[in-house]
Amino acid sequence: MDNGTEFAAHEIIARELGATVYFAHPYCSWEKGAIEKMNGLVRQYIPKRTNFREISRGYVRKIVEKLNNRPRKKNGFSKSADMINDKIA
Repeated sequence: MDNGTEFAAHEIIARELGATVYFAHPYCSWEKGAIEKMNGLVRQYIPKRTNFREISRGYVRKIVEKLNNRPRKKNGFSKSADMINDKIA
């Protein structure tokens, strides 16, 4: 996780998910490559300095659907959506 205030409740998140939480060192973006890659993919649809109040929930849902249905090299070209569905089933 980042060291931002959005993760102030990290203990609750960890407890609810039954997960261990790790924090990246400040200014070390290479320690969190997966989220940096995702941020880059999102930026294809939502440029920096975009006013999020002007973006509809429907548009955000479309972006999520596109990204979750995109094959990923790191997952053997499986789609995230398929991997999630396999895990749930």
